[in-house]
Amino acid sequence: MLQSIAASGSFAAAARSLGLVPSALTYRVRQIEEALDVLLFDRSSRQAQLTVAGTELLREAGRLLEDIDAVANRVKRVATGWEPQLTIAVDSIIAKATVMELCVSFFALQPPTRIRLRDETLSGTLEALSSGQADLALGVAEASTMAGIHGKPLGDVSFVYAVAPHHPLASASEPLTDELVRQHRAVAVADSITRGSGLTIGLLGGQDVFTVATMQAKLDAQLRGLGCGFVPECMARPYIETGRLVVRRMARPQRIVRVNYAWRSETKAGPGHALKWWLTQLESPTTRAALLERHRGV
Repeated sequence: MLQSIAASGSFAAAARSLGLVPSALTYRVRQIEEALDVLLFDRSSRQAQLTVAGTELLREAGRLLEDIDAVANRVKRVATGWEPQLTIAVDSIIAKATVMELCVSFFALQPPTRIRLRDETLSGTLEALSSGQADLALGVAEASTMAGIHGKPLGDVSFVYAVAPHHPLASASEPLTDELVRQHRAVAVADSITRGSGLTIGLLGGQDVFTVATMQAKLDAQLRGLGCGFVPECMARPYIETGRLVVRRMARPQRIVRVNYAWRSETKAGPGHALKWWLTQLESPTTRAALLERHRGV
């Protein structure tokens, strides 16, 4: 109800979408406001605008609605063996074309399960799983010790330090020292975790940072010479081969990261039919390699 009012900006429009008369909707909102002893909407203008308190309530209520949906989905899964919805958290290091090809194969089965993909980065990929917002996570960089969460390796990803040919570090003497690198802007991928500070990888204290949302955006920024930093060799390879990125040798050791996939299994019966299908595909070494390597488009 609050979401409808906030989205439409009008009590009347929200009432129409909910199949209520405006007076009934206004009465219900006032009941909530009286119960909380706060004003949720600013009614001084023609638009119904959320107050600060209303915005906070709506944000927290959204989480509650997700929890309710999760309970309903678990109940339906118990009854049919097929999940009504399977949510997959996909880290930005994963090849999206391969994920889409897997979706094509899954939907060819005409299952009753809907698929929802979530774009995540770094700690946010595992958090989506551990918080119950995802059932399967692809590209988890850190292992989980939480009960009910299982994981297996996808493979190892090598990172290289790469810059555009016109970047000052492209012609600097190797190996590049931390003192030299610190003088230049780094490009970093923002951790999509919603609580806590998240992971910070490869950044030096005092270094200027340009933060972007995904690993692909990081590559784009470095191709334009907007900064420098470590990038997955498998994603940077086509640009390295064509000379659009130059790999530089660092004084620091080469970075190699073990990337995993993980899933939730909260019941004694084990995974539902949809999750079982995805886990079966992930047993294939070819599929696991493609999820990490095939970054050249659809």
